[in-house]
Amino acid sequence: MRILSNTDLLGGPPIGAGRPDCPICGGVGYLRHDVPVSDPKFGRVTPCACVQGILQTQASERLYRFSNMDRLKHMTFESFSPRGRVALRPIEQKSLEQAYNLAHSFAQTRDGWLLLEGGFGCGKTHLAAAIANFSSEHGIPTMFLTAPDLLDWLRASFEGNDDRFSQRFEEIRRVPLLILDDFGTQNATPWAQEKLFQLLDYRYVNKTPTVITTNLRLEEIEGRIRSRLADSEHVNRVRILAPDYRQPVGELGSELSTLDLHKKHTFSSFSLRESENLRVEDIKNLKKAVDFSMRMVKNPTGWLLLEGEHGCGKTHLAAAIANEREQQGFPAFFVVVPDLLDHLRSAFNPASLISYDRSFEDVRSANLLVLDDLGAQNTTPWAREKLFQLLNHRYVAELPTVITTSANLNEIDASIRMRLLDNSVCTIFEITAPPFHGSKPEATATRKVRRAKG
Repeated sequence: MRILSNTDLLGGPPIGAGRPDCPICGGVGYLRHDVPVSDPKFGRVTPCACVQGILQTQASERLYRFSNMDRLKHMTFESFSPRGRVALRPIEQKSLEQAYNLAHSFAQTRDGWLLLEGGFGCGKTHLAAAIANFSSEHGIPTMFLTAPDLLDWLRASFEGNDDRFSQRFEEIRRVPLLILDDFGTQNATPWAQEKLFQLLDYRYVNKTPTVITTNLRLEEIEGRIRSRLADSEHVNRVRILAPDYRQPVGELGSELSTLDLHKKHTFSSFSLRESENLRVEDIKNLKKAVDFSMRMVKNPTGWLLLEGEHGCGKTHLAAAIANEREQQGFPAFFVVVPDLLDHLRSAFNPASLISYDRSFEDVRSANLLVLDDLGAQNTTPWAREKLFQLLNHRYVAELPTVITTSANLNEIDASIRMRLLDNSVCTIFEITAPPFHGSKPEATATRKVRRAKG
């Protein structure tokens, strides 16, 4: 009788070769199925429960060594701080806690797939390694590899030995738990893309537990793989918004989004300036501006355009909307238009270390975008084109947007103005109050554009 070994299962050296007895119970160890000749199981041998346990333990230990998990053994759920190592904003902390809870639950159930998204140093690898350590401790054969290492390993086995490559590839496809770290950092050659698709498609079809970490956005991933990762019935996704703990400048608190600079701008800190002897009409106007802004918080749909002189309070209210949404756990992106264009110009340079496409997409697809000081930018053809592309995308996609401007709408580029004047999408409110530290209040000329009455 042929002795079934872990070579048949995971490519390791055989145990008990030439020795059919079980070393634990002393029984036969390997059993043939008592079935008719026509049965597919006829002639096959199956290890007893004792031998199966030995094979699984040996396979788990071998994969642990192969994955170099010793270097990650300190990355456990106990050593992970769900509240972060640095002071986090509520939305960042919430995303980190959500990722921790999903990872911990996955380690216990190994149900479906888990996709951890986020920037460098946000905790993705720690959580993935914690899952690997937990599973290995419970005897689950687990393979932990970065995507580049996986492809290097396959390329090395591919050279001159088709059988060796096939064996390795089959081993990865069938491993009970695969953790693929740093997906998207690999060299994306056609061969690499094809092998990754074959691997992940097999595991997707067979619903084999898989964990993937990536710093890419889903829309940046190759289409066939993206469609599988987007399957919400099979894949749990979470994007960690926490900053790099080594260099704590968060994804939403980068040099592009400046919401952190406006933390004091809240609805409770907004003054109606009743002590400044403003006109009654201006005080009523400010109250209505607050009402319109709070409506945007409660129901963030469409666009809100706040017009007015510099210093009248429109930036304060726009930042208050963004801060309130973040307090509720929803990401917001605050950017000054001239700063945005400067950033995009810099990223557009081929020598730039910043991805232009990523920067533009971050702004274009933000859940809530605040564009401060529209009209203050240098109106070059390039600037007008980029602003139109940005605002047209958000207009078509009906993404909530708050815009402030001190310019007359008639002075804004016509292609943008047409979208701002669409009152089915955009509410325009003019703040008539004078600047906080301006001269005596004077009547503000009514602008010849359609707007909410103040």
